[in-house]
Amino acid sequence: MKPNHSNRGKEPLRISAIDQLRDILIHESTDLMEKRTKDKPWKLKTPPNTSEYTMHVDEKDGTEVLVCTVGKTVLLYDIQCITDLHAMLKKHGDWMDLGGADEQKPVKAGTVEAWGRSEKNPVKGWYGLKKGLRGRFGVYLPPLMEALGLAELTHEPRNNRMRAK
Repeated sequence: MKPNHSNRGKEPLRISAIDQLRDILIHESTDLMEKRTKDKPWKLKTPPNTSEYTMHVDEKDGTEVLVCTVGKTVLLYDIQCITDLHAMLKKHGDWMDLGGADEQKPVKAGTVEAWGRSEKNPVKGWYGLKKGLRGRFGVYLPPLMEALGLAELTHEPRNNRMRAK
């Protein structure tokens, strides 16, 4: 897979997100990235621990993406979201509500979901890449961040929160 150097024309070119992610993951296991393919994905649960889903890294149109599979539904996220979300949470410095919502639904301001679609984030909009299925950022990304050791996450039936480690 090639690193994502396109940056969608929104900001000056910087180290690719996948290179940053590899640097983060190298501390956990030297072969963690190789295991996180379609054949060996991360097996995750939503924050309330009620639903299972998988995530893995793949390539779409020459760009590396995070593929999130929930049942038969496949969502795609810009892989840069991992390093960007971690940086934002570090800067925020405290717990932040997740606020997960579908693309067509309004979101609560000040939540992870709102940030994941905000014009003020580093990609200037949606991290979700599949029109009609760009939402749920605040549902599916936080458990991955927790699994990577980048964040703490609450696991209540509702109103979950996260913060950077």
